[in-house]
Amino acid sequence: MELELIFKIAAVGMIVAVLVQLLKRCERDEQAMMTALAGLIVVLMMIVERIAELFDKVRTLFGF
Repeated sequence: MELELIFKIAAVGMIVAVLVQLLKRCERDEQAMMTALAGLIVVLMMIVERIAELFDKVRTLFGF
């Protein structure tokens, strides 16, 4: 796994955490939840390509 990908995921996590805390203090809980969900979706989209590569490598390893 590339170190750059880990740093990108950590950066998204920190930004989302700050935004969620800010929105919760402003008593906008619904928007805080949507922000956290959007952050999760962004990280999952970053990881999907790597998971596909992993499945391809496993498939070629076992000859399927």
